[in-house]
Amino acid sequence: MRRVEQDDTARTVTGLAGRFTALVRAAGKGKTVTDDQDADAAADISAWITQARSCDAPAIATFASGLEADIAAVRAALTEPWSSGQAEGQVNRLKLIKRQCYGRAGLNLLKCRMVLAA
Repeated sequence: MRRVEQDDTARTVTGLAGRFTALVRAAGKGKTVTDDQDADAAADISAWITQARSCDAPAIATFASGLEADIAAVRAALTEPWSSGQAEGQVNRLKLIKRQCYGRAGLNLLKCRMVLAA
């Protein structure tokens, strides 16, 4: 950790990553969201994006630009109490089965594996 503190860019990246992690962890999950909290989350992410875009690390600046390009979805993800995690997990599981069979199995075997996994 001391080496990270010696480099200005690394220190900035570490701070930005920690703040972004805190923003995401504090978002929606199991809370009743008020309009004040929505405004706070929107202001926090906007401030984070502004600071990240001026970062010396190109990867962080590019990530912030990508978030800014789809800011409506980012704000919704931070303020809404629900998640699509369950659906995404099921899609991921089915894609894994499909990848395991790629090039080795016909449609019949793939169908059987998907039905058995469900």
